[in-house]
Amino acid sequence: QVQLVESGGGLVQAGGSLRLSCAASGITFRLYIMSWYRQAPGKQRELVAAITSSGGTNYADSLKGRFTISRDNAKNMVYLQMNSLKPEDTGVYYCAADRLGTIFWGQGTQVTVSS
Repeated sequence: QVQLVESGGGLVQAGGSLRLSCAASGITFRLYIMSWYRQAPGKQRELVAAITSSGGTNYADSLKGRFTISRDNAKNMVYLQMNSLKPEDTGVYYCAADRLGTIFWGQGTQVTVSS
């Protein structure tokens, strides 16, 4: 049974930081591209960042320089460090595991940035 469990969300003031974590189980973690997506109220889910098994990264253009994705293949964990948070970063953040077109999703963690 595949499980992706996100944690680390919460309420933070604008300019603050949060670190999201995602614990994966039930998959051969090192084979998967791991990603973070987010969905703001009333908007479509969008890609935040992705990381390959070897550590190659890709970010949404608007987030480069503020967010950093990383992974620990030994611990089956993926992280998202979010700095200089803005109110528009508010939303539900989802962890995803992608391999050959098969995608598994976590349940999401809420991030709320107050102005």
